[in-house]
Amino acid sequence: MSETVFIDAMDGGIGVFIGAGNQVGFAKTPKMLAYILDTKKIYGSVMFTSSMDFADEYGFDHYDGAK
Repeated sequence: MSETVFIDAMDGGIGVFIGAGNQVGFAKTPKMLAYILDTKKIYGSVMFTSSMDFADEYGFDHYDGAK
C-alpha cells in the first residue's frame, strides 16, 4: 500500500484513513478495528494522529483511552 494510513481518535472510537481525509472505517471495539485493518489489507506501518494522545477530547474517558 503506497498511501499513508492514519489512525485517529474520534467520537469515542477509532477512525481509519488511507491517505489524508479518506476515511475507510470507524471502530468502537478492538474486534471491529481488527476487521477493518484486515479487510482493507492494512498490515504494515501506520501513523497515529495526535488525537490518540488527547483521546479525552475526542469522546474517551481518559487521555490515553484510545490506545
